[in-house]
Order: sequence, then C-alpha cells, then structure tokens
Amino acid sequence: MTAPLTLAGALAQLPEEERIILTLHYLRSMPIDEIASLLGVPEKSVAAVMVSGKSRITSLLGMG
Repeated sequence: MTAPLTLAGALAQLPEEERIILTLHYLRSMPIDEIASLLGVPEKSVAAVMVSGKSRITSLLGMG
C-alpha cells in the first residue's frame, strides 16, 4: 500500500513555474502583483498559473 501524498510531495510533482508561483503565494504570502514583478510576467499569467496549479495539487492530493 502506498502512503498518501503530502503537500510537499505534490508540490514536487508540479512543473517548476507552478511550484514557484504557488509556493510564493500560499507559503510566502506574496501577492500576485509582487510575484508578477519578481518573475517579470503579467499578473494575468500568474493568476492563470495559480488556477492550473491549484487544480493539479487538489487532484494529486485526491481532493477533487
């Protein structure tokens, strides 16, 4: 029997861009505009990656 995936394990399975953005926003409490500025991308791009990343995380964790 396989152990359930942890949040850290699920984050490790994400593409790098999703992992970075979700980590900065949810674990470092950085707002979207600051993430966009730091990464040099539009805020809409950060928001879109957050949506896809959250969906992938919930799926990996068996929550949706």
